[in-house]
Amino acid sequence: MRAPISIVIPTLNSQNTILKTLASLFEGIEAGIIRELIVVDGGSTDETREIVEECGGKFVSSEASRGCQLKKGVNLAKGDFIFVLHSDSMLEPGWSKIVKKYLNKDAGHYCKLAFDIIHPLASMTSTWANARSLIFNLPYGDQGLLISRTLLMKNGSYSPIPIMEDVELALRFKGKLSCMPIVITTSSRKYRKNGWLRQGSKNIVRLLRFLLGADPNNLSDDYERS
Repeated sequence: MRAPISIVIPTLNSQNTILKTLASLFEGIEAGIIRELIVVDGGSTDETREIVEECGGKFVSSEASRGCQLKKGVNLAKGDFIFVLHSDSMLEPGWSKIVKKYLNKDAGHYCKLAFDIIHPLASMTSTWANARSLIFNLPYGDQGLLISRTLLMKNGSYSPIPIMEDVELALRFKGKLSCMPIVITTSSRKYRKNGWLRQGSKNIVRLLRFLLGADPNNLSDDYERS
């Protein structure tokens, strides 16, 4: 029986973070649940490709648009389930034992968000993100998404937009996404660089503009990808 999960990760100059992300996946390979790793890159000029290929992943080039990258990765995936992750997020030890219980062909699942730093504002930000996901059913991409390939393709897969592809997908899957008891730890780099309150405010404004109908192409101008 083939392993059920294809890992899909979009990247852009991710050499400083992706190794930790990939390291957190090794237990899934040992457990026999990861079939393949597909990394869809938006034009990296660093050593992202070398790192991915040394770890046995398939490296695919794409235009620098996360929606386009994810759509391409999903189209290439052969697993019955897709696990979409960001290149600066790490799954907690033991995740492979838990995830087996959530291979559900009728719904999608995301993880509980945490940051890689102990700080009151980090805790506040992750608490808000987890509450937003639970109350409004709007998880972001840095929380990961485990979903059956059939269900994802049946509902249009990812939209080829440069930003907010995760929110757009979540809106279409309203009521079909739920939280797994798996913690995913994401990088706090952008928050530390730009300030927790400033970065958090920008994220909320960007979300509200998108929900009010703003063109995602215009929202991507000031967005910094890892």
